[in-house]
Amino acid sequence: MKLVFAGTPEVAVPALDALIASGRHEIAAVVTRPDAPAGRGRHLVASPVAQRAEEAGIEVLKPVKPRDEDFLARLREIAPDCCPVVAYGALLPKSALAIPARGWVNLHFSLLPAWRGAAPVQHAVMAGDEMTGAATFQIEEGLDSGPVYGVVTEPVRPTDTSGDLLTRLAFAGAGLLAATMDGIEDGTLHAVPQPADGVTLAPKITVEDAHVDFRAPALRVDRVVRACTPAPGAWTVFRGERLKLIQLALLPDRADLAALAPGELAAGKNNVYAGTGSHAVELLWVQPQGKKPMRAADWARGTRIAPGERLATADVG
Repeated sequence: MKLVFAGTPEVAVPALDALIASGRHEIAAVVTRPDAPAGRGRHLVASPVAQRAEEAGIEVLKPVKPRDEDFLARLREIAPDCCPVVAYGALLPKSALAIPARGWVNLHFSLLPAWRGAAPVQHAVMAGDEMTGAATFQIEEGLDSGPVYGVVTEPVRPTDTSGDLLTRLAFAGAGLLAATMDGIEDGTLHAVPQPADGVTLAPKITVEDAHVDFRAPALRVDRVVRACTPAPGAWTVFRGERLKLIQLALLPDRADLAALAPGELAAGKNNVYAGTGSHAVELLWVQPQGKKPMRAADWARGTRIAPGERLATADVG
């Protein structure tokens, strides 16, 4: 088939690589989001997918909106058979959906109909799911509601961050997307409607969602930190400034830490503990405002935590 691939971030690159490596289909062009400011200088930088496509000598289309008439005209000119999509980042209008003969096929990082939306991996980690995966489905106007071509499953490990899990899913999903293109082309694969039961939604995780409330049980605190790592980054407040929480460890219910109130800190020579709504957790890596990530024990030594000091456990005005 003649394909036009749509994707933007690093997580979409393995799928593009898989389609290039297969050699079975012609990748006529890539659609990606426009160049965006990045780095300290805030210079405009092409998306990871655009950079990979340029390396491979593939035409790159960067419409500000996918309903732009110039973009739609070029897409009609290319006349793709199918458009595989991975994390493109913009809503496709009817006018674009109608162009490829075999539609647009999305690689989504959940087992649909679970976790439809922008942040399926983060929500799976935050909810404590033990199993997740990726699915390929035909895009229609509803939110991730189209019929499914295929799935791969992936266990969620107890210490997985969203970044860890998404990396594994990106590579497993790349193979699934390539196989889906092959199956559509040779007629051996047919999309099956999603079940009506089991629909859950996964909206984008906001910075406020990533504010850790230490009044919650330890398990919930751990899940929020892992779900929000690397983005948007879990955080709390200490002495009026934001403190990013990069990694913590769950502990057995230790009698020597039982008196710690939610958010209350206890620092030893090589360990830092914080109370929660159930039992204490150990802080392993943190990032103070304006500084680089550091071991929590090093941060505690430099900060000289006083007995009874706490991390903020509620919203800060």
